[in-house]
Amino acid sequence: MTSTPPLIAGITRSMKHLSERQRVIAENIANGETPKFKAREVEKPDFSALLEAHGGGRGAPHVTRPRISLTAGMAAMGASPPRGTGGIILDKDTSETKPDGNNVTLEDQLLKMGGVQSDFAAMTNLYRKQMGLIKSALGRN
Repeated sequence: MTSTPPLIAGITRSMKHLSERQRVIAENIANGETPKFKAREVEKPDFSALLEAHGGGRGAPHVTRPRISLTAGMAAMGASPPRGTGGIILDKDTSETKPDGNNVTLEDQLLKMGGVQSDFAAMTNLYRKQMGLIKSALGRN
């Protein structure tokens, strides 16, 4: 039975997050002129479960993001269930709102896209180096 090394699992999860974030930023840019459109962002991934699964969280205090699920009492009061958006939330880091209610700023979105690109390059380099170490350990230079 093979197990994914923790670093590779973390890189994989981070790259999936960056891919989803790039998609959401592209949607923001595409809707830059849509009246009342609100910019969206992807929640940062929570790696605490990955750390605990591999012994990294032993004895060390940690804080995790609360997860909310709809109870019958909440539904009776009119609450709606959380949308299955995969962690897509409204972007709270916007610099302006246009008179039509749209808060997408092309400059902000392009800066975020640049950040995604540099983070993706860093994850790709980490992956490449980790694979090189594994190949070297197996004698498959």
